[in-house]
Amino acid sequence: MTMQPSPSYAGHRFPAEIISHAVWLYFLFPLSLRHVDEILAARGITVSHETVRQWALKFGQSIANQIRRRLPRAGDTWHLDEVAVRSRVRSTGFCNGPSVVNPL
Repeated sequence: MTMQPSPSYAGHRFPAEIISHAVWLYFLFPLSLRHVDEILAARGITVSHETVRQWALKFGQSIANQIRRRLPRAGDTWHLDEVAVRSRVRSTGFCNGPSVVNPL
C-alpha cells in the first residue's frame, strides 16, 4: 500500500492547521460553507465561505480519506462491559414527617 503525499500548504495565507481544521469541519459534520465560516469567525479567524470552498476542493480528498480511515467499519466488533451495582442501604420506607414524635 502506498502512502499519499500530504497536501502542500505552501503559498497560502493561513497556517496548515487552520486550513485542515476548516476542511475537516466541512467534511465531517453536515455544515454549509457559511457555517464553517461563522465557526472560524467565532474563534477570531476571518475567512470567506469562498475561501473555505477552494480549500475543500484542493485539500478535501486527502482529509476525507483520513476521516474515512478512522471511522468504524461495518462488521467491526463492539464489546460491551457489564456493570453490576449493589447497595447496602436498608429500605425503611418514606417518611413525610419528623422521625421523632414529640409527646405533649
